[in-house]
Amino acid sequence: MKDNLVSKFSFFSVSRANVRFISALLTCASMLGSVIYSHADPYSPWADRDYPQRVYWGDTHLHTAASLDANLFGLHNLTAAEAYRFAKGETITTSTGLRARMNQPLDFLVVADHAEYLGVMPPIRAGDPTLMQNETARRWRDILTSGDWVGFSRMMVEIGASYDSGTPLVTLPTSLASPWEANSRMADEANEPGKFTAFIGFEWSAMPDGNNLHRVVVLRDSAERANQVRPFSVFDSDDPQALWRYLAAYEKNTGGQALAIPHNSNLSGGQMFADTTADGEPISADYARERQRWEPLVEITQIKGDSEAHPLLSPTDEFADYGTWDKFNIDMSTAQEDWMQRFQYIRPALQTGLQVEQRAGVNPFQFGVIGSTDSHTALAAVEEDNFWGKMPIHEPSVERASGTWGIPEAEMSNTELLAAGYSAVWATDNTREALFDAMRRREVYATTGPRITVRFFGGWDYNEQDLQAPNSALQGYLKGVPMGAVLPPREDPARAPVFMAAALKEPEGAHLDRLQIVKGWVDAWGESREKVYDVAWSGARQPDAQGTLPAVGNTVDTATGHYQNTIGSAELNVVWTDPDFDASQGAVYYLRVLEIPTPRWPVHDRARLNADIPSSTALTHQERAYTSPIWYQPAATAVP
Repeated sequence: MKDNLVSKFSFFSVSRANVRFISALLTCASMLGSVIYSHADPYSPWADRDYPQRVYWGDTHLHTAASLDANLFGLHNLTAAEAYRFAKGETITTSTGLRARMNQPLDFLVVADHAEYLGVMPPIRAGDPTLMQNETARRWRDILTSGDWVGFSRMMVEIGASYDSGTPLVTLPTSLASPWEANSRMADEANEPGKFTAFIGFEWSAMPDGNNLHRVVVLRDSAERANQVRPFSVFDSDDPQALWRYLAAYEKNTGGQALAIPHNSNLSGGQMFADTTADGEPISADYARERQRWEPLVEITQIKGDSEAHPLLSPTDEFADYGTWDKFNIDMSTAQEDWMQRFQYIRPALQTGLQVEQRAGVNPFQFGVIGSTDSHTALAAVEEDNFWGKMPIHEPSVERASGTWGIPEAEMSNTELLAAGYSAVWATDNTREALFDAMRRREVYATTGPRITVRFFGGWDYNEQDLQAPNSALQGYLKGVPMGAVLPPREDPARAPVFMAAALKEPEGAHLDRLQIVKGWVDAWGESREKVYDVAWSGARQPDAQGTLPAVGNTVDTATGHYQNTIGSAELNVVWTDPDFDASQGAVYYLRVLEIPTPRWPVHDRARLNADIPSSTALTHQERAYTSPIWYQPAATAVP
């Protein structure tokens, strides 16, 4: 053995003693290596760590020609297949004959056609012989083909009454292909795991007394499971608890998974976040658990208004009055009253949840937030310079900005429509499973359209080194929790919660103005409280004596629709400790990110189409992102 080693090392001219030394060294190295590689902690910091490293963008609420209202108002020919193609970045021809394409494709899409009268209108318009045996279907077709607007108005009243009665006026015969199965099939065909996710979903459209209680239902599954059921509609029940029972039965009977997302709480007549059940009973722990289980998310912004905060309830928040729709309920039958706003907006709802938790032990409003379009054009495009409206009648034209929305009493210009919003999901992969699981754990956020990248973590001992580390997100997960989670128990009773926040502008978008952390809590007298903290901002601005941060400025040219990124910052980040923390009081925190002022879509219509816009039109705004909250639970109230 030694002679062989000497032979092998002869070209180094080593002595026999050196060979013995090298042999011993190699033996030791081998033994040491076996110790190193059997150690529990791998060398690679990424081994055995599967945390979200990428954000995925999508729309969780889009309608096609299969939706009754979309079809009645001009969307006749675009199905889910076209909606998915458009979301993937293809150019399509719209209902009004225009060519449309997104600035950049989405990563996922939920086609959520209304369960009520799903797919009824296309065969009525086509005069299907079997369906024409129904007298109501024949009459509707005659109204639609003749252009009888008086008859059309009566038809809409008739349809609304059917929602109230719980009895559909027209149902599809079994001889016709199921529109639900058609939508499911088109979703499966469009789904490309790892590249694009096409979710199967529908909208439950309950609106008792004209108050919006709509939910979008999202399934984690393929058509094989989805087609074992039919969508749950208002003709089954207008009680949200009945919808939850349907979701529970779906999961039990199919082995699938589902969740529901309330939307347009701002038009609910004070019902969406009431502190009682639909029967007027106080919220119990069981009810709170059910709601938390089936509704982990809420839609905070969309075309029909922004539902984050109302200026009446947040008078010291200069950015609260954004996209406020507070004149009527969803069907414009009832004017809104001041008392309703507490039960319609997300910020006060988060505070109400803390109050209920003090009494019942469980928080019914422990939800994350997403944004969606709720477009009824089959087009999920909400860029201000590429906005395709709510309905086909709102697609780009010289007239759209000068039109009005809804009944004359509402006095709402079409210019009050928002080009909003999108959902951002932190997930491990672009698949139905990974995205759905991220939604379930609430690791999501919303924007009014811009694709701002946002991280928000909460813990007890983040520091500046964690924030500036190249693997700061990993530190966020290792030392705390991400958006949508509950803070872990405190080891040091003297510590206040510490939050790590970071935002990066959209590559082709506007610079950022500031980061704000919004806190809600319940004081010692059981009253809800809130405070907005400016925690990071661009430039050399400093708060005044009252703590107000000066405005960032405005570079918008409202004549051309151009602006300059000569103000603001491309990125903002901060480690922030709550200076007003009281360990005895439950609290909720979320991050709001504001862009610098940019032009709204009516400005682009005026500049590009020479359109007239009302003098009262808001020409600029500050688009934004909202993260899902992070909750602090005092030990006395925390419930497993």
